[in-house]
Amino acid sequence: MSETIAVAMVTVNEDEAGLRLDRWFRRRYPALSHGRLEKLLRTGQVRVDGKRAQAGERLSAGQQVRIPPLGSQPAGPAPSATSAAAADPRAAAALMASIVYRDQHVIALNKEPGLAVQGGSRTQIHVDGLLDALRFDAGERPRLVHRLDKDTSGLLVLGRSAAAAARLAAAFRERTTLKEYWAVVVGVPRVARGTIDLPLAKGTGGTFGRESMVVDEAGGDHAVTDYETIDVAGKKAALLVLRPLTGRTHQLRVHCAALGTPILGDVKYGADRAVIDAPGIVRRLHLHAARLELPHPAKDAHRLRLFAPPPPHFEATVATLGLEMPRDAPSRSR
Repeated sequence: MSETIAVAMVTVNEDEAGLRLDRWFRRRYPALSHGRLEKLLRTGQVRVDGKRAQAGERLSAGQQVRIPPLGSQPAGPAPSATSAAAADPRAAAALMASIVYRDQHVIALNKEPGLAVQGGSRTQIHVDGLLDALRFDAGERPRLVHRLDKDTSGLLVLGRSAAAAARLAAAFRERTTLKEYWAVVVGVPRVARGTIDLPLAKGTGGTFGRESMVVDEAGGDHAVTDYETIDVAGKKAALLVLRPLTGRTHQLRVHCAALGTPILGDVKYGADRAVIDAPGIVRRLHLHAARLELPHPAKDAHRLRLFAPPPPHFEATVATLGLEMPRDAPSRSR
């Protein structure tokens, strides 16, 4: 095993384009702690193309990352995602079966709840680690361009080339996308349709004092969500359509809780208020990314209009509560 004993300049390869810098380090130098990486970044010892960088900076193919001496941290190429797919062929097959749209430039998945988008110290199976299974006829590995929470189901878009990924990521960053989520919430909003405009920041307002997002009127980031009540089950629950106009972490979950109607199964932000004890209702998060409209990365003036049907536990809860899906929702048989 080789060791990094001097300053090195490491080139970002094609398969790594679009990764956050901290994710890139996690792949290349898995033994390097996040705390130490942050210190190296603060002191300017890690640089990208000669410039100081932040942990969340997105990388492009061909960029040069300055790596200072890391002692006994092993250096080498990014781990191959093929090994993860080979280790769990059923997960790779399930990911392929979740494709709802594919062309030469874009793949759209209907991500199942419970599947993480990216890995971590306790996450072995995740979308990012299985992407080699979605190469098909392309010479490049597809790239993530946005994220969904592990327990949120629904549309996840991939770029099939560095250029397509960059354009798709720009659409999310510049908010030229239209996103629609469906949520079963506990309780019924007092106003059937409206806008939630509450700034969000990191804090410790979640259940059991865990780090979470909280409403912070003074120093939070701008966060806006339009909502519409589609159907109600007495005063017990409601089915909402949520249209986020910004993309903050856990935005829809915090906004629904602030509305007084936490998303069913979201004990992190709703605690006991997010639970309905009744036969046929599973204790899982009931938040689904159902629709997405965005510019096509290679076809001028063409917009992709994507739909993903909700997962079985969501449909079962809707049926148990006697709720109706949005009228224009395509059926699964189409």
